[in-house]
Amino acid sequence: MALALAVTATGSARAYDVNDKLTIGGLLAGAFQCQQVSGLADAQNLCRGALAFQPELFYNPTDQDQFFVKFGFAVGNGLDQDSPFALEPWSADLEDGVKNINGRDRSYLLEAWYAHTFKLAADNTLQLTGGIIDPGFYVNENAYANSEYTQFMNEAFVNSRNAFLPAYDGGGVLVWKFRDWTFSGIGMNVGENDDGNNYNYYAAEADYRLTTALGEGNYRVMYSGTSRAFLDPQGEQLEKRAGWVLSFDQAFGPVVGVFLRMGWQSDDALIDLQSEYSGGFNFKGTAWGRAADNVGIAFAYLEGPNWSPAVQGAIVEPPDPQVVDGTVEAPAVADQVLARTNVFEAYYRFAFNDYLALSADVQYMKDKHREGDDVDGWVFGLRAVAEF
Repeated sequence: MALALAVTATGSARAYDVNDKLTIGGLLAGAFQCQQVSGLADAQNLCRGALAFQPELFYNPTDQDQFFVKFGFAVGNGLDQDSPFALEPWSADLEDGVKNINGRDRSYLLEAWYAHTFKLAADNTLQLTGGIIDPGFYVNENAYANSEYTQFMNEAFVNSRNAFLPAYDGGGVLVWKFRDWTFSGIGMNVGENDDGNNYNYYAAEADYRLTTALGEGNYRVMYSGTSRAFLDPQGEQLEKRAGWVLSFDQAFGPVVGVFLRMGWQSDDALIDLQSEYSGGFNFKGTAWGRAADNVGIAFAYLEGPNWSPAVQGAIVEPPDPQVVDGTVEAPAVADQVLARTNVFEAYYRFAFNDYLALSADVQYMKDKHREGDDVDGWVFGLRAVAEF
């Protein structure tokens, strides 16, 4: 059983204020993960690393206006291309993900937007944003399971796997905050999906913040959908994608936090997972004299689509269907339809100071297919992140 090493980096400051209007920030993150797999004859036990650098710039000409630009650079893809599992062990923006984003022939520029906030009252604001956006910044958030750089690494716990959040493309956002309520609406046009089709994306979320003697909690309901641009399981016609997500987080005193996510999506289009149920705990280091440290523990159960291998001519994931000029070629065999997958993850994040932290992470995944070989195994890793 191999031990993991870390790719580390240091930063000089967190969000440097050039002046009262311009701020520069970002992060430098490195991870090294090793997988030990059983169940597949051709599965490999190996280790891979990756490094991501994401500088960002905020410009606030007034108290109500903001310009934001974020870049993403990366070296390596980690285990993503070598993992036999349905879920990515590190859901970060790695080398392939920052090139030719959404088929737009745009690389490295992740976000570039302008936002204006209308202050209607002390506890009533309306914000409009337009540009190249990331929906994950506005919807499907969670206090304890939302960041692949400072919290869980597996994609099941970064955002809901069924939320379908196509990042880094043109769109607009409307956010209305009224007292303890936040309502968010998103509209985007995305360059292309895995089938090579351009599509429209939209999402809406209602978020209620509950503050009690125990601590703060957030309770969210989200709906997202697309235009008709995704191949059906037979590869014969285009379908829409749509789904619901519930995302809750609640503090129970100064040390313990709990989160829960549930998500469901339609299976008219070719999908690999239809529903997700995940939850976990966060423990702050104040309990053992390390106030900046924390421990995260989580479990997720995800189910595959309802259609079965008996679907005539079904094409399934993995691997992805090959689409050439809009025609599906060499579909995968039907016994690769995923029935369900289970994920467990635990990490300890050790903060050296306000800027640099090292996380030790362990994951267990088990994928069961309706027919054919199942796969299970462990992923061990170290992650270092410098925020500046």
